Amino acid sequence: MNKSLLCLIASCSFTPILSHASSPYFSFKDGDGFKRFSVSVGALYVKPTGQAQPFQINTAVDEGQKAAVGDVKVDSVLNAIDESQSGATAKKNFLKTAVDLDVIGLLSYQDETGTKYLKSNVAGEATINGLSQWESEGTGLEADDVTTLGIMSNYFFTDNISLEVKAGVPPKVDIMGKGKIYAPLSGIATPSGIGSLVGDLPLKKDIFITDLEAHEKAASARAWTPAFEFQYHFGKTGVNKFRPYIGVGMMYAYFNELEINKNIEQDLINAGHMIVNLKQNQAGAALDGKKSSGNPKVKLDAEDVFAPIATAGFTYDFNDRWFAVGSISYAQLKGTTKITVADDQYGDLINAETDIEINPILGYAGIGYRF
Repeated sequence: MNKSLLCLIASCSFTPILSHASSPYFSFKDGDGFKRFSVSVGALYVKPTGQAQPFQINTAVDEGQKAAVGDVKVDSVLNAIDESQSGATAKKNFLKTAVDLDVIGLLSYQDETGTKYLKSNVAGEATINGLSQWESEGTGLEADDVTTLGIMSNYFFTDNISLEVKAGVPPKVDIMGKGKIYAPLSGIATPSGIGSLVGDLPLKKDIFITDLEAHEKAASARAWTPAFEFQYHFGKTGVNKFRPYIGVGMMYAYFNELEINKNIEQDLINAGHMIVNLKQNQAGAALDGKKSSGNPKVKLDAEDVFAPIATAGFTYDFNDRWFAVGSISYAQLKGTTKITVADDQYGDLINAETDIEINPILGYAGIGYRF
């Protein structure tokens, strides 16, 4: 059964089930003068309080994977040389000077735009490290504030003890991004032919993947969050118009209609092309950010999760049936979100996952009716 439909049925059907039980505690009779059932409708404001957690990323590129470089932009190679290594700056200058003096095209050539490329028979082979898995520090996702219509129904076992079902219109929640994601490429380039005169070139370059903060939102999702809560109401019906209450229970969170920002999606597709190029033995094309022959696609998933919830609130009776209600709740809610970039031929190219700490504070104000 569709999970969103199941959430709706569970939220709306629990009270009628109780009303048909044979126990004297589950009866339409008023008992000690209080009403067994109540329902209220009002504004529900949700303010997440959690902090963004860094993405954990792994790719289909094994540590130490070797790949032919092929034709590659000269600037791409020069900018990737790790000058913190001994002798690397001298090698970089030697390579740059050799290309500048190469008027007969022995080492390089220019395309129609004037961009210089090292020839594949010179570029040789590269050993790739750093892309198999890493933690992208300073990145993550956070849920934005949202307001929706809340519906709260209560069944009172006694005048003081009740079971509340919290529901409402599932809101569309904006997911905000934090930080920029880079791929920490490192390794060794081993030129061939006449290029071998340069010797091995140590490589280290943080390759930009995407800026999660550059857009209005990173993603969005529809949130279904029914909750069940046992509550204790202070005071007594017919005596106290103002009755505070407290409650504890469980919330179930399910997210569907997940959509990722189109710009971020394209950035991830481009990263997928980089991985396909490496798998196809074209390290130079990967370093240059060229489109591969693959067809990377992006998928966004969020896991279902249960969370404890606690509430403090009050009711104020206008008469024996109509009342006002207000409450503040807090749920310890954290779920895992996964982003997958996959290709039909090579399967999963990139897997990125992060915990979204929602930990919402829920403010509710409504009008209710007892029967």
